[in-house]
Amino acid sequence: MSRLTRRQAVGAVTGVAAGIAVAGVATAWADTAPDKGKREGSAPGGEDASFDEVFQGRRIQGEPIGGAGAHASGHGKHAGHAGHEVYRVLIDGRELQVMRHGKSGWSSAINHYERFATPLDAARTAVTTLKGASVVPFNPTA
Repeated sequence: MSRLTRRQAVGAVTGVAAGIAVAGVATAWADTAPDKGKREGSAPGGEDASFDEVFQGRRIQGEPIGGAGAHASGHGKHAGHAGHEVYRVLIDGRELQVMRHGKSGWSSAINHYERFATPLDAARTAVTTLKGASVVPFNPTA
């Protein structure tokens, strides 16, 4: 008659615990992922490139801007370069600086090491990261 050894028991328990952990993480990720079908504003590149929505109780607004002096940090001269979109994104009326990184996507001043498909995705992630705090204007001369 074969008996279950300690090594087999520990292996079985570890396997079950790992499976439960993976299932828990997958469930939590699915619950927090934004539902793309329910958003009011459309993503840039669609018919209407501007957006205005409430996400986690915060109002997010964004629109493409152009022309000299349009960029809040005084770099409006860059707005005319071919292929570079410039967006103005506001969270509760305060500007969140977003920047286009060529074909790799968008980033924000809050999540500057991450890339997002649209400025709206960057703004939503910034709202989540802020956890209720206000956006503080960036002033490089201060």
